[in-house]
Amino acid sequence: MKRAGNNPKRRIAPAAYLTEARRTELAARAHYAPSGHHKRYPADYRLDRTSPRPTKSLCDLKRIVLFEESKSMLRKAILCGMFSDYFLGEYPKYVWCIGEDGEVYEAKTEATSPGGYHGYPLEEDDDFRDLIKRIWKERCPQTGQ
Repeated sequence: MKRAGNNPKRRIAPAAYLTEARRTELAARAHYAPSGHHKRYPADYRLDRTSPRPTKSLCDLKRIVLFEESKSMLRKAILCGMFSDYFLGEYPKYVWCIGEDGEVYEAKTEATSPGGYHGYPLEEDDDFRDLIKRIWKERCPQTGQ
């Protein structure tokens, strides 16, 4: 059975929520901050070690997503308007992207480090994936996914 999403902070903002100029500025300031809690391998993230937690999704379970690709996905997601309408200060709490592999990824920022995002693939049983895929096709048609 698919897990029902009910987190009010995890709602996709309307397409016109931020202007294109504001999204561009936000994409330039947001940064990818890898978390060892979502990794089996340190790859090219400059992590001294990883410490995957059993309750966390592993972003490298199916494949290793390198640092540059992670940064690119974060930027692309923000530019396409694929973020939550719930913000922590100047930054959306959640950002979503469809990777080159067709996988749905979610990144989030924390109150302790606003603007620094760590990401992970959404679980297969998370029905929010279908919504992300549908809206991604509407807002990001140039990506071909």
